[in-house]
Amino acid sequence: MNLSARTEYAVRAMVHLATADPSEPVTLDSVTQQEDLPRKFMEAIFADLRRGGLITSLRGSRGGYFLARGADEITIGDIMRTVDGPLWEVRGLRPQDTEYRGATQHLPTLWVAVRASLRAVLDSTTLAQLASGHFNQLVTDLTTGGEAWANH
Repeated sequence: MNLSARTEYAVRAMVHLATADPSEPVTLDSVTQQEDLPRKFMEAIFADLRRGGLITSLRGSRGGYFLARGADEITIGDIMRTVDGPLWEVRGLRPQDTEYRGATQHLPTLWVAVRASLRAVLDSTTLAQLASGHFNQLVTDLTTGGEAWANH
């Protein structure tokens, strides 16, 4: 599984907003410069985040962006779905909608389990947890063993 640049950049931008002074709008230029992200690409991502209800914008010379909700109310799964759609698909299909015959007939069960495990981590991890580095017990348990950090 590969994480898209779109999702990675959106999460990075949202962490930037989560750690900023909540009384001051954050400019797109500030995010792109500090995170070293491509401005044009980020314009489209910010538009998606705004349409998805995760950020709000303030127009004008002193304008910028704010989180639409508290960082403890926005999950990483929310961000990923907003900019890239469903968390897990198989050739454009939802896992439960895939069909196989014969020896591979049980693959949908595995695909649904993979999606469930992604949901368990991404929908229980908030932007506040990511920004602070204080993760929930599930994430902590999954990353504690040496095997979690090993390449396979």
